Amino acid sequence: MRAKSIMIVGTMSSAGKSVIAAGLCRIFQQDGLQTAPFKSQNMALNSYITKNNLEMGRAQAMQAEAAGVEPDVRMNPILLKPNSESGSQVIVNGEVYGNMHAKEYYQQKQKLIPVIRQAYESLAAEKDIIVLEGAGSPAEINLRDVDIVNFGMAEISDSPVILVGDIDRGGVFAAVYGTIALLRPEERRRIKGIIINKFRGDISILESGLTMLEELTSVPVLGVVPYLSLHLEEEDSLAAQLHQYRCSPESNLDIAIICFPHISNFTDFAALDGIDAISVRYVTSVQMLGEPDLLILPGTKNTLSDLRWLRQSGLEAAIQKLHQKDCLLFGICGGFQMLGNSISDPDHVEDGGVLRGMELLDMETTFQTKKYRQQIQGSICAISGVLQSLSGCTVSGYEIHMGTTTVHSAIPFTKREDGVYNGYCNPDGNVYGTYLHGIFDTTETTACLIQQLLYRKGLNYPVAVLDLQQEKEQQYNILADTLRQHLDMEQIYRIVNKWEYHA
Repeated sequence: MRAKSIMIVGTMSSAGKSVIAAGLCRIFQQDGLQTAPFKSQNMALNSYITKNNLEMGRAQAMQAEAAGVEPDVRMNPILLKPNSESGSQVIVNGEVYGNMHAKEYYQQKQKLIPVIRQAYESLAAEKDIIVLEGAGSPAEINLRDVDIVNFGMAEISDSPVILVGDIDRGGVFAAVYGTIALLRPEERRRIKGIIINKFRGDISILESGLTMLEELTSVPVLGVVPYLSLHLEEEDSLAAQLHQYRCSPESNLDIAIICFPHISNFTDFAALDGIDAISVRYVTSVQMLGEPDLLILPGTKNTLSDLRWLRQSGLEAAIQKLHQKDCLLFGICGGFQMLGNSISDPDHVEDGGVLRGMELLDMETTFQTKKYRQQIQGSICAISGVLQSLSGCTVSGYEIHMGTTTVHSAIPFTKREDGVYNGYCNPDGNVYGTYLHGIFDTTETTACLIQQLLYRKGLNYPVAVLDLQQEKEQQYNILADTLRQHLDMEQIYRIVNKWEYHA
């Protein structure tokens, strides 16, 4: 039997669609329904590697966790990873389809409808309910004829739709009314409810406006969800933590992360961000850099372009000065590659050519057209230097990169379960790098790292590090409880069950 479905669209990007969809996934799972998320096309710099080594959007992996199911690439058949101002790497069914400029992709994307339909129908044959998520605004009238992610997807899946508006940004009544007004009649008939999201204040002041909104749109308001400060993984550059740049005066440790223009997989730092008395901040200029205890160069979707930006902004020279003062440097994936002597791109995977690296690790990287993707179990090698106490700690996560690194005098730092080294450090033990995303998610390793950083400052006290998976479960349950309290779930179930699905 084909699954029932509900689709969540928003009046704009970052209206809270992903979180509302995740909350509904958890509610349906709690109520005993086999549930799966679905987003036909996702544009994000954060991605997830499945157990069968395929790549999908991080938001759908998060929603799958909320639904209590293993993330599956069918939940996000098309992933766009921006690698320039007007282009993206296109991932289809978890594998690289090609690099395309926006116009080229829009001319071709309707050819991918059979891929989307097959992924959706395959999931729907296995589940009781599918929670779909749209993208951006569904009222982009210049794109409606090639839409495959909002009402185009609602038609493919034959789903009723709930519209989410963000009141925190202001103008929510105009945004909701305007969105509905710009839809075609056949699209408007699918909208069965409105959710006002991110509300702060006295709801009694809002109630008259909600009544007028219902009268104007002929669509019921299903509830008002309060502003929530949840510790859930974000998926794009609008994530609030990327705009945190000051070190809290209460913090004993200052961790700075270079916020590259094409920063990717910044979910690597969620575990660090959840530790008390530690400041985790993102840096985009020399003036913001300061003198952190740990400086991290994260992953990037365009390593060569971001290395040039690092150099032109003056940050590279400032980082070199910090290194001379014995600041601990740490690179992940693209940031790890930058620490080497050079990066070569003979096949024009990115911009082509050869670029000098920061020359802090004795190694060279050469880009290749094949993307390496794999979930990883491994450990930290026997090392000396600042992080000597981490020797032997287990680590897990995933690798996702397009390049091989040739090492000279750099010392092995991390290795995979199969014995292959995937990270290195310098002989002085104050520069470290690895291809392993998620290295800080392992509680033991992160606790040991923080403890060592405290020792360097003459501090010694126990560190409480989050069990990230346990924390996620708690956050999903808090989200579900909040939605049950503030949404008319009986009406949402009626919307799902009374919709006349086609055969």
